[in-house]
Amino acid sequence: MKRGYLIMGIIIMSFNSLYQYSWDTFEPLLKTGLNVTLVEIQVAFTLFAIFSTGFQGIGGYFADKNGPRNIGILSAVLASSGFIGTSFINNLYLFYIFWSIGSIGEGILYGLATNMAVKWFTGRRGFAVGFVSLGFGLGAAVANIFIARVVNFREPMLIIGVTEIIILPLLLIKAKYPENTKLTGEKTGKNLKNKRFWILYMSFILGTIPLIVISASFGYLGSSLPLFEFTILVSLFPLLSGVSRPILGYISDSLGRTKMVLIIDIFTIIGAVFLLLRIYVVAIILIGFFGGSMISMYFSLIGDVFGSRFSTANNGVFYTGKAISGFLGSAVFAALFIISHETSFIFVLISAIFAIAFLLLSIPKNKVSNV
Repeated sequence: MKRGYLIMGIIIMSFNSLYQYSWDTFEPLLKTGLNVTLVEIQVAFTLFAIFSTGFQGIGGYFADKNGPRNIGILSAVLASSGFIGTSFINNLYLFYIFWSIGSIGEGILYGLATNMAVKWFTGRRGFAVGFVSLGFGLGAAVANIFIARVVNFREPMLIIGVTEIIILPLLLIKAKYPENTKLTGEKTGKNLKNKRFWILYMSFILGTIPLIVISASFGYLGSSLPLFEFTILVSLFPLLSGVSRPILGYISDSLGRTKMVLIIDIFTIIGAVFLLLRIYVVAIILIGFFGGSMISMYFSLIGDVFGSRFSTANNGVFYTGKAISGFLGSAVFAALFIISHETSFIFVLISAIFAIAFLLLSIPKNKVSNV
């Protein structure tokens, strides 16, 4: 039955991925279809980051307390409503509303799916969380091939929303966590008083900025590329992001979580350098493969450090960092890009460098020599 939770999780994450990793393909369609500016459309991605992260901790509290089934079914309805509602609107502000509602559901579902892996697979946590998170790249990698070839956003969003509202509630009827008596860990309130939590939080925010930049902005960064090349890259990016998660997660179970995050940060910095050089193919490969696994790796690390009993709430609070990195990697990056392309890429590189600094700062002094 435990393996069934992994399958459930990867399907949920496949639908979730469309909010982030299909954004590059939806963005130009939305800009044209709603007749608005790039900055106005980017606001919706920032709203996604805020609402998906802001509600994950709230949903996590109820899931840890009452189980994931009921809150999961409600979240599936909300997530699908984001797509269905958007498929019918003609107004930018209605789009903001529906996309925000859908983002709430997406955020809670993300937490439930990953934490089924955190809680049920304590011995192989890195691989299990990585396997579930594989869906967060796989779903969009498949969908983007089709979305990139349509002329408006309405039909694909309607198809996605209707499919999601049928499939996910049926799956989530069987969702369950292990009994709390079998799990360890302090309550979230106590963990939030631990400075190590917040140092890792800063590392997470800064380390995910390169990934967010590609997710939110490659629609216009790659606008000068031929359609065929753009279609390949926009599908390759989420595929690499998804495939890397179980692979690097499996390695982290043996190598150690902190060492694996350190390696990921190093390769993300290299990817940011290639982004600065406008060598997009190499940047997408490195940032997609290594940066894509960062969130699942941090979730596993938080489970290791603070226990799994309240992991849905712990990781929900931790995931709010994505709202900050979402704002920095979308709205702030877009503003810098308009002023100076080079300055915006340097901003990405500096963020990745500081991510390593905070990660090293989070390691207890008696364990630094083992990293």
